[in-house]
Amino acid sequence: MKLISPLLGLMATLAITSYSSLAAMPKSEILLADVNTEYGLQVSRITDGDVYNNQPLLTKSGIYFTKEVQNNEQSQTELVFYNFADQQTTNLTNTAVSEYSPTLTPDGSALSAIVVEANGKQKLWQYPFDKNVAPRRIFEWVEPVGYHAWGINNDVVMFILGKPHTLQYTHVAAAKPEVVASDIGRTLTFNKQLGAYTFNYTKQQQQWLASFDAKQNQVTDLFRLPKSVQDYAFKGADTVIYAVDNRVYQRNLSEPEVVSLWLDLTPYCETKITRMSYLNNQLAFVCTK
Repeated sequence: MKLISPLLGLMATLAITSYSSLAAMPKSEILLADVNTEYGLQVSRITDGDVYNNQPLLTKSGIYFTKEVQNNEQSQTELVFYNFADQQTTNLTNTAVSEYSPTLTPDGSALSAIVVEANGKQKLWQYPFDKNVAPRRIFEWVEPVGYHAWGINNDVVMFILGKPHTLQYTHVAAAKPEVVASDIGRTLTFNKQLGAYTFNYTKQQQQWLASFDAKQNQVTDLFRLPKSVQDYAFKGADTVIYAVDNRVYQRNLSEPEVVSLWLDLTPYCETKITRMSYLNNQLAFVCTK
């Protein structure tokens, strides 16, 4: 893992396009900020910026993410893993189709991901860590899936592409999703402290962060987001972080009107920060190029 001097002023890219548009994926780079070292903030480069690197999922052992691969002037994406122990990146999939959005399943036994199947349909799949168990579709008929987040009872919310995009909820056993909200954004989480999912959506031309309580079947607006914000993460159970350009701000759910600058990552990303994943004083983030 190569530490980055703030003087280098890194550049990289990310812009999510629809999963069916794979011909011109924007270049992007994933970086890791360690915010609480004895030397203060330390930032390291996890990927280069020569291809599309996106959707980091930070864990204790490393970072799962989506990476572009190019063959015969064609582009697709695969799931990869950057291991903190040896600082090596390993391809987890090597197929003729594209995989996106790596997410740990609730029991931690597999990655779930969006697969653009050979016929162009986008469905939710599962990739067990046990190599003796074959990957499989989770839902046969639910599509087109863009993003997803797991709850704790084998339930899941999904971003279903459409006009408008909708948030849909179901249990795996039921496999019959219900529409929860419309005009949603691409970030979906499950917050254990709230006992609810969170998502962002547009209402009256304004971006909102909202929660969905599946037990009560209730959507609650939490606070308004800047119009430019599509990506956010949780720092702990009750603090939301999001980037405006290359600065990361934080807001507590108990005092959402109070906004403070958390990290100024301008020296490491000269353009715009998008996707983020936070765990244990570390922040994995994507810098557009």
